[in-house]
This record gives sequence, structure tokens and C-alpha cells, in this order.
Amino acid sequence: MYKVMLVDDDYPVLELLSEAIPWPGLGLELMGTYENGEVALEAAQVVMPDIVVTDIGMPRLNGLELIRALKELNPAVRVVILSCHSEFHYAQQAMKLNVQDYLVKDTLDPQDLETLLGQLKVSLDEESSRFIKNDQLRQLVDRNREQHKESFIRGMVHSPLLNEMAWNEEAESFGLSTAGDFLPVICFIDGQRSARQRFVTDDVLRFAVNNLLEEMLADEKTGNINFTYDALRSFIIAPVSGGIKTNPYDVAEALLKRIQSVVNGTIKIRLSFIVGSLCKTPSELKQELNGLLASSGQRFYMYSNSLERKNKQVFSCNDLFASYDEAVNAFREILIEGRTDRVEPVVRHWMQFIREERFRPDMVKDWAMKLMLDLKLKLQSMQMFRNHFSVDILHRELLEIDTLEEMEVWIVHFFESSLVVAEEVKELSKRTEVLDAIHYVTLHLNRRITLDEVAEHLFMNPSYFSRLFRKETGVTFIEYVNRMKVERAKELLDQTSLPVAKIGEALGYDNHSYFIKMFRSQAGVTPQEYRNGSS
Repeated sequence: MYKVMLVDDDYPVLELLSEAIPWPGLGLELMGTYENGEVALEAAQVVMPDIVVTDIGMPRLNGLELIRALKELNPAVRVVILSCHSEFHYAQQAMKLNVQDYLVKDTLDPQDLETLLGQLKVSLDEESSRFIKNDQLRQLVDRNREQHKESFIRGMVHSPLLNEMAWNEEAESFGLSTAGDFLPVICFIDGQRSARQRFVTDDVLRFAVNNLLEEMLADEKTGNINFTYDALRSFIIAPVSGGIKTNPYDVAEALLKRIQSVVNGTIKIRLSFIVGSLCKTPSELKQELNGLLASSGQRFYMYSNSLERKNKQVFSCNDLFASYDEAVNAFREILIEGRTDRVEPVVRHWMQFIREERFRPDMVKDWAMKLMLDLKLKLQSMQMFRNHFSVDILHRELLEIDTLEEMEVWIVHFFESSLVVAEEVKELSKRTEVLDAIHYVTLHLNRRITLDEVAEHLFMNPSYFSRLFRKETGVTFIEYVNRMKVERAKELLDQTSLPVAKIGEALGYDNHSYFIKMFRSQAGVTPQEYRNGSS
């Protein structure tokens, strides 16, 4: 509904019109009645009316002054003057302010105002319809242009460049000068997981960033053109004239720093850039764009809000998995002890180790995925934890992560979420004896554990402890111990080449046959069958 404001220092007139006009029936909303122009202007600065019906002669701020102020705020506002002044000079001033009509109070019939309001409603509808159509048309044109630009840059990257003259013509249609050299830059959105969550869809995220980049580059008037590649990456191509006296890299980096500052300040998105090499021809530009897309190794070790020049990456030849057992034990200890305060320091330690050694990103992701899966098994095997992380989700999220910095945030979130769930589950059982027993078992999986031993450790009667444990967990104590040992055996079967007999011994089983039988009863297969099936 369109909003209407009534302004008159004659209260009976306000009362008459507010009650005599069928506002909702006209598709209008009476937003308020005001006894002077000053109060009305204050209200309009909060909510702008679409139609104003106002007197002229009022204290503090007269009707003509009010109209002039409202027109400055919204030139499209419709105005009807309702006044006892019938002199021509008032009407003349009103017409100069583009007032829609002038009614004299003395001869006013509310029906006349109702008819006039109906006409203004039709006028507003027509204008709104034109605006919507024009806006939709503009959005369609802009969207088609952006799709065309994206298709252009993707075609250049992924398809053969058969006709450089045709390429030049299309590039110039987007405003990219082809008279000189090109300096390409690839732009990355940092913290993509949180950015995607905040903007809900990739299309919205892409539009927000692209729109801001377009505006900034247009304001710079340097001929730099932004080409969106996908939701998280785009290219900025800067034309470089041959006679430029300043270093084009310095010019580009100064611009990119301004972009980082504005985008972060406006939509709270951090951007990182890798600047490529100068290209003299479209063929060289195609090669350089492919090189920038292939710079994922350099990107992986960049910090948020970085600006770097493309460089050849040298990765460590060492095996990250040589330190795997040390890492998994450190993380397992955090889970067992519930040490929330240790999460960030331990994660930071291992991320710093990886950064200093500079392992290959694919190796780092494999290492992290194995770590998460092994710890997920530990979460499942500990009765106080729920299975709340899907393997598919973990794998998908890890593949999407493009920097070590974001991987650190992701791993910290995994642990903190796990420990929160652990605390929630602990609250479900007030029996600390059971939780202490679970903790004891977890710490002593390398030897034989008996019910009497744990009961003595807890200063409890073995029979009472046995009944309490089953009541709280749903399984007997021995069943729980066997389940935990089998989960640990699976880890050793997956992670080491130890013989099955040695693994049994490492878990406190002197009888090799008994270990195999117990493993089969829990896992459904023998240890060797499990290893063969998982290799």
C-alpha cells in the first residue's frame, strides 16, 4: 500500500478527512496526521510518504516549506495542497513545486479528495510498473553482460584461441583496451566457507563481490576490467600502455590494496590477489591466465588479505605421514581429556609445522582427512560422544578449502564442536563413575582390563558397578572394552603394517586365536579380512 500523510494545524479537518476517506479501499495507508510541517518532516525522514495532503499556513514550518523539503528527499512524492488560501500567488508557488492539485478548504467535499487520491494511486501504480520493468530490463542486461563476460574468459582459458582479431573485438566490447600489453591478476575470496554461509547462495556472493569490483574499477577510470570466473575466483585484466613511466606492478598493487580495503569495509569480505606477468598478446594472456588458475599451491599457503606476485612453488620432499602417529595421539588426548583450552594451541602447532615444511597441498589434505576420519572413529567408539559428523560432509568441506589458514579454522571447529557435544552428552549422565570408567579404559587399551580392576579403581563394589555401567551405557562393561579394543585394532590395521598377532599383543591379548575370535564377533570379519578389504 502507498503511504499518505495528512498535515494541517486545523485538527477538525484532520479528524474529518482521516475518518471520511476509505483509505484501505483506495489501496492507501494513512501513516499519520500531523499538526505542523516540522513534525511532519521529522516523520517523513523516518518513513517517506508517497502522497502528502497538506495545509499551507501552519506554524514552525509552513506547507510550502514542507513541500520543498520533502521534494529534496523524494522528488517523486505526490502533493495535494488543502488550504483556505485561494489567492493566486499561493497556487502559483505550489505549481512551481510540482504539486499535483490545489483544493480550497471552504468548498472542499471529501469525495473530491477521495477521487483525487484515487487518480494519484493510479499514477503511482503506472510509475511503479514502469520502474519495475525498467529495473528488470536493466538487471537482465547486466546479468546477460556478466554471463557473456564469464563465458568469454572461460572460453579463452579452456578453448583454443583461433582468431586473435575476433578476440580483440570482443575484449574491446567489454571496455578492455587491446592497444598495449596486459597485466592479469587472479582474485580469491578468503574464508569461503563462512562467506558462503553468510550470503546463502553462490549467486548472491558472486553478485555482491562482482558488483563492488565493477563499481570500483569504473570509478578508477584506468581501463581495468573484472571477469568473474566462478563464485570464488575472478580475473582483473589491466591494460598497460607502452609509454607508461611508472612500474605497472606498483600501479596494480596500489589499486588492489584499495580494493581490499573497500570490499572488506563494505561487505566484510576479504580478498587475496596473485599478480601475473605482463603479456604482449592474447596468446600470452591465455597462457598466463591458465598459470594463475594453476597457482593453487601458492594460494594454499597465502594468508587472508594477501597480495603476492606469481612465483614458482617448491614443496618439501619429506613425508608428512611420518609424523602422523604423533599428531593423532596429540589430538586423541584432547578428545579424551576434553581439554577445550588445548584445541587451538595444538592445531596451531601442526599447521605451523606444515607451513614451515611446506608440504604439497594434496598431501596435507590427505593427512587432514585421515586425521579427521580416525578421530571420528574415536568419537564413535567413546560412548559419551554422538556420531554427528558425516564423512561425506567432511570430505566435501575439505576439498573446498583452498588455504592452510582456512584448514586451521576448519579443524578447530571440528574439535570444538566435538567437545561441545561431548559435554552435552556428559550432562545426560550424572554418574561420574561411568564417565571415569570410560576414561580409564581409553587410557589403558594396551593391556588386559578387568571389571574388578576398574571397580577397585573407582572404589565400588564390582557387582554394583557392573549393573550401573550397563544401565547407563546399554552394554556390559566387557562388551564395551572389547568394542574399544576392536576400534583401536582397526586403527592399527589401517595405519601400520604390524602383523595381526603383534596388534593383538599391543592390545593386551596373549591368546592370538581369542583376539581373532573377539574381533570377528565385533567387526563381522577377521583382522586380516578387514585389512585386505580396507587396503
